[in-house]
Amino acid sequence: SRRRHTSYISVTGVQTCALPIFLEDHGDADARERPRQGRRVALPRRGVVAVLLLLASRTAAAQREPKLHTAQPERPSVSTHAGTVSTGWFEVETGIELDNGQDPDHTGVLTLAAKLGIGERLQLTMLMSALRATGFAGGMGDITTGVKYRMLSDHPILGDFAVLPSVKLPTGSVARGTGTGTTDGTLLLVSSRELFGADFNVNVGYTFRGGSGIRAPRDSWLWAASLSGDLPHGGGWVAELFGVPGTSGPQGALPLVGFLAGPTFTLRDWLVFDIGGIIPVVGPQAHAFYTGLTWNVGQLWGAPPRAVVK
Repeated sequence: SRRRHTSYISVTGVQTCALPIFLEDHGDADARERPRQGRRVALPRRGVVAVLLLLASRTAAAQREPKLHTAQPERPSVSTHAGTVSTGWFEVETGIELDNGQDPDHTGVLTLAAKLGIGERLQLTMLMSALRATGFAGGMGDITTGVKYRMLSDHPILGDFAVLPSVKLPTGSVARGTGTGTTDGTLLLVSSRELFGADFNVNVGYTFRGGSGIRAPRDSWLWAASLSGDLPHGGGWVAELFGVPGTSGPQGALPLVGFLAGPTFTLRDWLVFDIGGIIPVVGPQAHAFYTGLTWNVGQLWGAPPRAVVK
C-alpha cells in the first residue's frame, strides 16, 4: 500500500505510515507439490550437487538484494497520523510554502523535518524552518523537537491513537520576523483509522507559550481532520479541514478555518512528491501554495530485514 495514513501495526511489519519495511511471507519449499506416495524419485549424485549449488547461489543473491524501504510522508497536511518510524530508520521531509495574505502580504517558508525511530512505537522528530515575510529581513526560524508515542492500535473507537508532546525553542529572531521569542510546549492527540476506503486522521492540540503574551498569545488550540487515498499509477490525494480558535491578549487573533487539498506522486518507493494549495474558509487564513518531498533515507542501525527466498 502507498497510502499515507493507514494501519500502523508493529515496528517490524508495517506497510505504511513511516514504517518502511514490509516483507511478505511467500512460504517455504514444503509448499511445493510433492511426488505421489509410493513413487520413488532418484537423482544422480551430480544432479544433487548441482541443485544444492543452485539453491546456495540463489540464497546468497537474495541476501545481497537492497533493503526494502518505502517513504510514508506525514506532509503536506497540517494533521499528522499515529504511525511511528521503525526503530533505527530515518526519514526526511522538506517543502516550500508561499502564502498570500493581508498581514504580512506575502510569506515564504522552507521547512525541514527529520524523523527517527528510537524505539518500539516511539519516534523522534525535529522540525526546522527558514522564512521571509514582507517587511522583514527573514532567516532561520524556531526549532521544534517532539516525541510521538503510539499508545493504541486498532482500538474500536480511537483506532490507532498517539500522543505527541513537543517543545519549540526561540532560535528565530523577532526583529527579523522569523520567531516569536517564546518557548512553547505543545501536546497533540492523534487518532487514525480507515473510513470508507480512505485514511482518516483527526488531531487536537494545545500550545502553552512562555513570556508575557505581548509578542504571541499565551495559549492556543488547533484542530485538523484529513482524508487521503490512492490513485492509479502511484498517485494519491489528500484533503483536509483545519482550524485555530480565536485567541485573546495583545496579540489575540480571530478564529480561522482553512481547507487544504492536492495530489501526491510516488516517484520511487523511497521518494514521494506532493503539491497543492490552501484556501481560507473562515477568518484570516492566507491563500497558499505548497510543494515538497518525502525521502526515506534508510536504516541507520539494527538488524537488517530478513531476505525472502522463493
